[in-house]
Amino acid sequence: MDTKRLVLFVALSFGILFFWQHYMEQQYPQLKQNASSVAKASAAASAVTATGSNAATPADNSRLAKGNRIAVRTDLLTAVIDTNGADLREVKLLKHGDTKDPKKPFTLLQDEGEHIYVAQTGLLGGDLPTHKNQFTSAQTSYQLADGQNEVAVRLEHTTASGVKVAKIYTFKRDSYLIDVKYEIANGSAAPINASAYYRLTRDGQVENPGMFGTHTFTGPAVYTDAGKFQKVEFAKISKGEAKYTPSANDGWIAMIQHYFVSGWIMSPNGGAAQCAPNACRYEMKALPDNQFAVSSTIDLPTIAAGAKLEKSVPLYVGPQETKRLKDTAKDFDLVKDYGMFTIFAKPLFAVLQFIHSFVGNWGWSIILVTLLIKAAFFPLASASYRSMAKMRQLAPRMEALKQRHGDDRMKFQQAVMEMYKTEKVNPLGGCLPMLVQIPVFMGFYWMLLAAVELRQAPWEFWIHDLSIPDPFYILPLIMAVSMYVQSSLSPPPPDPMQAKMMKWMPIVFSVFFFFFPAGLVLYWVVNNVLSIAQQYVITKQVEKQAQLAKNS
Repeated sequence: MDTKRLVLFVALSFGILFFWQHYMEQQYPQLKQNASSVAKASAAASAVTATGSNAATPADNSRLAKGNRIAVRTDLLTAVIDTNGADLREVKLLKHGDTKDPKKPFTLLQDEGEHIYVAQTGLLGGDLPTHKNQFTSAQTSYQLADGQNEVAVRLEHTTASGVKVAKIYTFKRDSYLIDVKYEIANGSAAPINASAYYRLTRDGQVENPGMFGTHTFTGPAVYTDAGKFQKVEFAKISKGEAKYTPSANDGWIAMIQHYFVSGWIMSPNGGAAQCAPNACRYEMKALPDNQFAVSSTIDLPTIAAGAKLEKSVPLYVGPQETKRLKDTAKDFDLVKDYGMFTIFAKPLFAVLQFIHSFVGNWGWSIILVTLLIKAAFFPLASASYRSMAKMRQLAPRMEALKQRHGDDRMKFQQAVMEMYKTEKVNPLGGCLPMLVQIPVFMGFYWMLLAAVELRQAPWEFWIHDLSIPDPFYILPLIMAVSMYVQSSLSPPPPDPMQAKMMKWMPIVFSVFFFFFPAGLVLYWVVNNVLSIAQQYVITKQVEKQAQLAKNS
């Protein structure tokens, strides 16, 4: 009875993993770059997506105009600023390797090739410069020198009416947060009423397949205290179905992808809200050629003739490292997508990160977390293994009952249940360890899928990246052996067909684990080894007690 239900439970659990792809494809559909999608995007580009938004950025074409290039290098990144619009056109992350070649830095922002992803700003009002106007710079390269905490890049533009506008990027040591400041000196004879917009433009490519087709979210998001975290798929923006809070006095906007994020922060931690007392107006829209933009527009105070105004808004461009995200803005760590298993994955990562702060190796941290989980569920597992050991003792009697009742399964089942009742054995007790492990397993899976901290993180020996499958399949093979040993300690199924299924189960499971991240297989291997040791000791104790009772 318990073996059938265990097999059914395991089959259903892994069936969920396979059918998860269908669910995720519905939740986060990938956009196809074909004529119909481009046509829809082009049509949507001319409309304001959010109702109530009364200021929009200038109309766009599909190509980014280019001017002179300004190179910047810090301890964490290299950047390229284009004098056309003073846009941030390229960011390479020096501490994070490229997906295909880890020896090269990962490119997050870029304006060349098939993938387009840039950060832009502009001013609205009169002849003030937008992201399409030319700026000038005194230098073509900047570098954060040793002993220097920050480096500033100043770009300038003068309007025909005599208004001098400077855009200043300040890059800081050990930080992915870039301060972007406008200095507006009104040299005209009339006051200026202006707005500033801050936006992120990205193509609709979604390149984030996980195991069995799972995906973390890719696309824009808006956060406000009133509306909370609101992410919108590219497809919904194209169809004009995007729903989000159109205005607020606080918050941030972001463009999210697997492991990395960029975001304009209207309410930074430790700083005043950029919109107060004016409102931030948020907008998501589709641009031509499968490109999308999320922006925030804020009204600036009136600048009298001869007066000067300064306005700073920070821009985060970097990895989704939990600590950095939390230090940037309220709930900015929500961009780290743990999927529907957040309730398990988030606390697991918090414990894992705490242990890593002492151990310094993510692989050993996973092993220690596994030990803690086993210790927490030790009493429950002990009761389950004791029940399984008693079931093992009852196997000969069960076989005798089967022979006695022949093909009368009803009477056989009644006799078996009566035997369980007399011997005080819970037939479902053996399923409890599996029930406990499945949520933790799924939490570990999504934690490994979302945590950039474990991306390209080595353990020991042949494991150089815990977030991808074992390159030599050694851990899955150890997993198969451990499952075979564990099945030998379990009560044998009375049905020959079930017995054959149980023998094949380790092989089937090992095939699944060939495709799981090495960190996840490491957790399961350690968990299995500890379970085998615990089950072996308890089984021997039950057998000894049974022998003593028989001899007395």
